[in-house]
Amino acid sequence: MRKTFLVAGLSAFSLFIASLALAHTPLCSCYDNGDGTITCEGGFSDGSSAAGVTMRLMDASGKVLMEGKMNEDSEFTCKKPDGPYKMQFDAGPGHLVEVNGDDIVE
Repeated sequence: MRKTFLVAGLSAFSLFIASLALAHTPLCSCYDNGDGTITCEGGFSDGSSAAGVTMRLMDASGKVLMEGKMNEDSEFTCKKPDGPYKMQFDAGPGHLVEVNGDDIVE
């Protein structure tokens, strides 16, 4: 009986370690195109595409000014707003990246 618990415990631990190896971190960087638009590029640390990931342009208070999706090249381009803003890459729970407008430069 004790051996069965030991094997079950080791199996569970092995599955946990394997799940960590499969984890991926969201990545998003944005830049000012110099023509009144912003482009954000996204992806995941394991090389996965971000195509279809939700992008939001938000004002300083968090109000959504525009929402869209990353294209097939994992890019999203929008018009740069007047005033303070941030871009939000939202790939679901635990996969949220916000880029402050002050950090978006040419």
